[in-house]
Amino acid sequence: MSKRTSLKLTDERQRKLDRASTIVAADEIDDPPMSVVIDAALTHLLESENNIQNARGEFDPETIQTIANTSVIGLRYRTSVESKWR
Repeated sequence: MSKRTSLKLTDERQRKLDRASTIVAADEIDDPPMSVVIDAALTHLLESENNIQNARGEFDPETIQTIANTSVIGLRYRTSVESKWR
């Protein structure tokens, strides 16, 4: 990952940040800073990957794949967790 000094906010990225902000907010009037929303999203991604790895002896691969597949995390049946983001 390269480090960049600016974050370009496209309309789609702004919509995603706005939606994520409502999830992170403590209540309807809370307006968390963007850094908190981004930190929460990154933490969620890391914890999700860890939860998938931990579930691998407890649940069958088809169940894990059905529940955990997203546009970011993809599971290959019986093999590995992969990022589908790029």
